[in-house]
Amino acid sequence: MKFQDYRFSVAPMMDWTDRHCRVFHRLMTRRGRLYTEMLTTGAILHGHRQRLLGFDPSEHPVALQLGGSNARDLATAAKIGQDFGYDEINLNVGCPSDRVQDGRFGACLMAEPALVADCVEAMKRAVRIPVTVKCRIGIDDQDPDLALNELARGVIAVGADALIVHARKAWLKGLSPKENRDIPPLDYVRVYRLKEAWPDVPIIINGGIASIAEAKQHLRHVDGVMLGRAAYQEPWRLLSADSELFGEVAPHATMKDVFEAMMPYIESELAGGTRLHSMTRHFVGAFHGVRGARAFRRYLAENGVRPGAGVTTLREAIALVEDGSAVSIAA
Repeated sequence: MKFQDYRFSVAPMMDWTDRHCRVFHRLMTRRGRLYTEMLTTGAILHGHRQRLLGFDPSEHPVALQLGGSNARDLATAAKIGQDFGYDEINLNVGCPSDRVQDGRFGACLMAEPALVADCVEAMKRAVRIPVTVKCRIGIDDQDPDLALNELARGVIAVGADALIVHARKAWLKGLSPKENRDIPPLDYVRVYRLKEAWPDVPIIINGGIASIAEAKQHLRHVDGVMLGRAAYQEPWRLLSADSELFGEVAPHATMKDVFEAMMPYIESELAGGTRLHSMTRHFVGAFHGVRGARAFRRYLAENGVRPGAGVTTLREAIALVEDGSAVSIAA
């Protein structure tokens, strides 16, 4: 896998980066890697696989993020993901939620680096596509230098194709999942040192990065940057990703162009029984900071949930945004 393949990506985010969100994001960047929400091995092995794993072909390159700690189950789930057509399998070793801890996966696995390595090794044996790991710099009272190095050393030794590091600790004792996204201090330099230690392994940085301009600064030190909440809450930032980071023309020049391009997908989903709100909930920040954005959000909130709401509803909401303000927005 070439380093440039990991140069820019949108983070996997629970309850956010579903297939509708990913199609929306893909219309703003051809080059960014997209990730599913974390899916547990139990859900994949015993749940409705098409509903959980199905995705639109336009999403490529798209990665499946798995949550679990049983090497055999992870290998099976990874193989299923490969068969569905995913381009990468990512193991979650960073989510701090209570339900994740109860299931012995996510950030609590930072305390079990040998187990994580065993899981990665099993997945590598099961699939031909890249297997990557997303982690924190440590948890609770761990020394980040020791914890991150030990985890990295183990997964790299068994063939992990890249390491994505959220540059904060996760405090599993005392902080809520929401607080864990903001309160632990960011330590970008720690991730830079990880790259210095493993120059031949793609290292991607994540956490608190608010713009494409900031992403460019980080790329002086690491191989890739992953945007999370900034990409979701202010998706217009993705419009400049391809030009700024890859020197390529963006798929669409404005957010209104993006919505026009998405209309066929929305119509197809509506025809298949998907409710409009399931898609438009991802559009709330589309015009953030633009004249008419508040009216756009309010119109969708009031009308997008009504029975029978369709593309006309969305078009009416978009019409409330002033054309002069809906041009491509610099990141």
